[in-house]
Amino acid sequence: MKNIIYSAIVTLSLLPLAGFAQPTATPWPELKSFHAMISATFHPSEEGNFKPLRQKADSLLIVAKLWQASPIPEGYKIALTKSTLIKLVMQCGLIKTSVKSKASDAKLKMMISEAHDIFHTIVEKCREAEM
Repeated sequence: MKNIIYSAIVTLSLLPLAGFAQPTATPWPELKSFHAMISATFHPSEEGNFKPLRQKADSLLIVAKLWQASPIPEGYKIALTKSTLIKLVMQCGLIKTSVKSKASDAKLKMMISEAHDIFHTIVEKCREAEM
């Protein structure tokens, strides 16, 4: 009897958390690949370390293009996702060009921050609302 009461209390206490769940979307491997690359370049730049960004600017653009070319899975707003991926690829292209032309750390920080913001637009605003 104690186990039943305990189970009921635990279950009822977790119900309010259900309202905070993110809308679910089909897994998107290319999103995960880009996330790994942006994390490896953006987060060090926040701490003043631009070496990873300078070394991986080419790869950042390649992964962005692969993501753009991949099919958009169920759970995303197609038109908004496509247009935002275009912006992301363009921003990553600008980063690559700026790295090749030996742009300042300040300029690169601004540019990778913009790419990071565009990434978050896709992750947060391009998902379909839960019904």
